[in-house]
Amino acid sequence: MLSPGPGVPSEAGILQEIVRKYGAEKDIFGVCLGHQGIGEVYGASLINLDQVYHGLSVKTRICLSDYIFDGLPQEFMCGRYHSWAVDPNSNLDQIEVTAADEKGNIMALRHKKYKVRGVQFHPESVLTENGKVIMKNWLNG
Repeated sequence: MLSPGPGVPSEAGILQEIVRKYGAEKDIFGVCLGHQGIGEVYGASLINLDQVYHGLSVKTRICLSDYIFDGLPQEFMCGRYHSWAVDPNSNLDQIEVTAADEKGNIMALRHKKYKVRGVQFHPESVLTENGKVIMKNWLNG
């Protein structure tokens, strides 16, 4: 699991190195900064959002089936704590979007070939509906 943290992935020590080294062979799950790092490693860019999302609960829609969302409704509220996001208009050749917010911001993604996925929101937050289910699904996946 790649955890959240301050800043951007390039400032997060060995985060991206770990994804590059182990992505093809390990099951990796990124949260917030970890999610962004996964996006960058596999070709996407980050954007600085017009609106800062710190401690906000925002509607998210599942747009592609993924086992981490098993048992969840198509739309759910999630807790967000970020001002950067994976740019949906950047290179997504190696990744696919599995959830997005109402503005089209990427809220979850996965690698097309490897068991690497991430969520921009915080499943551990009380602001995220069914966050424990998401975590349990990943752990049991």
